[in-house]
Amino acid sequence: MQNLTLLDGQKFQITIQRLCRQLIENHNDFSGSVLIGIQPRGIYLAQRVAEELRKILPDNKIEQGDLDITFYRDDFRRQGSPLVPNQTKINFIIEGKKVIMMDDVLWTGRTIRAAMDAMQAFGRPEKVELLALVDRRYSRHIPVSADYVGIEVDSIASQKVVVSWKETDGEDRIVLVSEAK
Repeated sequence: MQNLTLLDGQKFQITIQRLCRQLIENHNDFSGSVLIGIQPRGIYLAQRVAEELRKILPDNKIEQGDLDITFYRDDFRRQGSPLVPNQTKINFIIEGKKVIMMDDVLWTGRTIRAAMDAMQAFGRPEKVELLALVDRRYSRHIPVSADYVGIEVDSIASQKVVVSWKETDGEDRIVLVSEAK
């Protein structure tokens, strides 16, 4: 295996801060906007963005939730073993709100399609935007694009993008993993 570090340490944190500034440009005080992290790994991005926004805008209420998409995926019946869903934690109304969905890696677009379906159970938002920490361009199965992107990566199907989070993995890091030839 060959590993190429794409982002880590201070650059990782700067990328999160840049994304927050872009969100502030479009959502001002967040009074009509909410953040939703897509389970399982998008929740760490949403939590980190919400935390950073609260530092920048201490007088504003930043609502953040977690959305499980396990049974909305188009491939969930193809799994050989029983599925174990994650927890959905959304304690606010999304009806009429601007929703910023977040995931760590945007690849085929299927996760985002499933999240859009799952989100409908919580109401009809005014607008939905997508924030992805990593955009694996040129590999979509579904026509989905991110409104906010941390980094773009051109990769082939045999490569894998691995995002590590300080909260669970001990460090903030994005690695492109390729099979050795």
